[in-house]
Amino acid sequence: MNPPGRLVLLGHPVEHSLSPTFQNAALRFRKLFVPYEALDVRPDAFEATINSLVAEHAAGNVTIPYKERMALLCKRLTADARRAAAVNTFWVDDDGILSGDCTDVGGFNALAREVMGEIPRGARVAVLGSGGAAAAVLTALERWEDCTVQLWNRSRERAETLASRFSIATSVASSAEDAARAASVIVNATSIGLLNSDHPVPISALQPSAVVLDLVYRTGETAWVRAARERGLVASDGLLMLVEQGALAFERWFGMPAPRDVMRESVSRLPAAYGHR
Repeated sequence: MNPPGRLVLLGHPVEHSLSPTFQNAALRFRKLFVPYEALDVRPDAFEATINSLVAEHAAGNVTIPYKERMALLCKRLTADARRAAAVNTFWVDDDGILSGDCTDVGGFNALAREVMGEIPRGARVAVLGSGGAAAAVLTALERWEDCTVQLWNRSRERAETLASRFSIATSVASSAEDAARAASVIVNATSIGLLNSDHPVPISALQPSAVVLDLVYRTGETAWVRAARERGLVASDGLLMLVEQGALAFERWFGMPAPRDVMRESVSRLPAAYGHR
């Protein structure tokens, strides 16, 4: 595949994103002279923006709220993107076809392995959320041996629709607390805690041995992750997942190894607050 003519992050909003920081660090390290830029795209301008980017032979990433919408626009999808029905990484093939992947799947598995050491067998997982990020998590969890999932979302209808696509999603909880109470792993795939100190579920509802994986990330970790750690739980925010999904995207675009150490270092000591990609 020819290298992209432009690299972008599409979302609304995008000013909080760390993707330009670590992607541009990787590009400089590999001496690839195409800048990675963030584009805040209004919902009514999304399709027109994609059409323009295809004409420019662009590639890039997609963040909230467009991952599912992007999957509908791509003419070619990887197996992960098709299963998740969500695209966070896109490119234009040499024949001009818009193609998409969901590298959030690999990013989540990398986060889980780093935090837990190995993927547990028979995990009981609570997934909070029902958007593209939650679908990517479920796509990853399908590969966990004997895993079962309880879903929760503010919109029960959306949670039930997502659960109907994945046999491992055995039930939809009536509250976040109910979903988390019996879980060995709790995944926050919502935006709760992105801009404030709210907890997606009270720490008091979690088992003492529970693992907390918050896909949101902030300077000094999210308030929920800090509270979980203070109680003695194993917990992590989503920064590692963010960098890993970006590294997998980089490898899609350029066909060469991503400099993961460089990417991690570029975001390891940021002075300002940052949030969910």
